[in-house]
Amino acid sequence: MKHIIILGDGMADWPVESLGGKTLMQYAKTPYMDKLAGMGRTGRLKTVADGFHPGSEVANMSVLGYDLPKVYEGRGPLEAASIGVDLKPGEMAMRCNIICIEGDHIKNHSAGHITTEEADVLVKYLQEHLGNERVCFYTGVQYRHLLVIKGGDKRIDCTPPHDVPLKPFRPLLVKATSESATSDELQVTSAMQDDSAAHSSLVAGSSSLSPLTPQQTADLINDLILRSQELLKNHPLNQKRMAEGKDPANSIWPWSPGYRPKMERLSDKFPQVKRGAVISAVDLINGIGYYADLRRLTVEGATGLYDTNYENKVAAALEALKTDDFVYLHIEASDEAGHEGNVDLKLLTIENLDSRAVGPIYEAVKDWEEPVAIAVLPDHPTPCELRTHTNEPIPFFIWYPGIEPDSVQTFDEVSVCEGSYGLLKEDEFINEFMKS
Repeated sequence: MKHIIILGDGMADWPVESLGGKTLMQYAKTPYMDKLAGMGRTGRLKTVADGFHPGSEVANMSVLGYDLPKVYEGRGPLEAASIGVDLKPGEMAMRCNIICIEGDHIKNHSAGHITTEEADVLVKYLQEHLGNERVCFYTGVQYRHLLVIKGGDKRIDCTPPHDVPLKPFRPLLVKATSESATSDELQVTSAMQDDSAAHSSLVAGSSSLSPLTPQQTADLINDLILRSQELLKNHPLNQKRMAEGKDPANSIWPWSPGYRPKMERLSDKFPQVKRGAVISAVDLINGIGYYADLRRLTVEGATGLYDTNYENKVAAALEALKTDDFVYLHIEASDEAGHEGNVDLKLLTIENLDSRAVGPIYEAVKDWEEPVAIAVLPDHPTPCELRTHTNEPIPFFIWYPGIEPDSVQTFDEVSVCEGSYGLLKEDEFINEFMKS
């Protein structure tokens, strides 16, 4: 049996008063997801391990069954892998957003969804003026870029910019890790400290650069943020954007630091996956795929937004299923709509996932000679009311020809509480899915 996971990033939500107290998944018209949930089995999955921030990298690694305390290294190293930056021992990678600052506040985390072509001009400009033997900037996709610091210490406290829209930025600058933590956080921090010490030792032995302390690392990053604001505020590209009524891309915001992770290939855990593929417009998902040994399929028109080319993504997924054993189809649109707090747009993205991805894939594979198992789920909620991620368990269903269905007839956050899988955690979901 072949397997495909269709992941609607951030699709889950909270009840919305204007929708009669329903969640967006309850309110949206999703006949295919409801049909497959009715023919399959449903449940909930805890995708955010205790002590971890509900980031997409954490949640998607959990969906694939990775043991987060053992392998988690932040978002930066995953995005480095996706854009072809081969991290050396002791090199700390960070996701580096280009954001919009208005006054002293973070207006948005994406510089008004700047294009990759525009951002590339700014990233190269920053590398020219701020880059050196220790600091390197690399262009990623749209507002998502990469900062690599040789000898950096990841024991720092960074705030994801999408968590703090409209907040003053100065209190959110990087800090060395606090000594006060919960027991869960202490367990994670202890592992981080051991890993950081090992990496610092490698830096000292392989480079003329001395390793930085956590405080030195935080000070360096904050200096880069403030200097980037001075460099970017009058850049001709930003002057042009503002003249066109667009948000300026006038600051960097690095976060989620880490080193090269030690992740096992998906085929090591599931020998039946001799060949697999990942389809996503998001670097961090492609980076997870890289370490999971899934081949990356580039799709024309994939944007990571509501205007992404669903049809090309579906065509790529179906073509891959002809030769591959496993496909991970990731669609970002709902998450971005949630970050914008746009209920109507998020409803559209959920309905598009149903009608333009789940439906066509089901109709195409339902009668294949070799059966295909389909799982649909979000990675985490991104409530429009909150405009950022939360760590509540997410709904999922699994369907394949011949599965014995449970009693659930619709697919949403509430209905699946009655599902036969109950509440799963850690690698229980992927083990259940892959045993079909």
